[in-house]
Amino acid sequence: MEMKELDYFIAIAEEKSISKAAERLFISPPAVIKQVNLLEENLDLPLFIRTHRGLQLTQAGKSLYQDAKYII
Repeated sequence: MEMKELDYFIAIAEEKSISKAAERLFISPPAVIKQVNLLEENLDLPLFIRTHRGLQLTQAGKSLYQDAKYII
């Protein structure tokens, strides 16, 4: 797990949107999606519930968010 992945994860969790997180991070939305997908793949856990209204954290995502905020 890289710090960049955690930064992206935190931005998405707080913005609840890939596009808003990408804008906040000054990168493209596909780059954000790629990093989050890699993070979920590495952890073998879904971190977000994707809906038409945006993203919501799963229980694992909520736990990781708290830990990531502490680490960063």
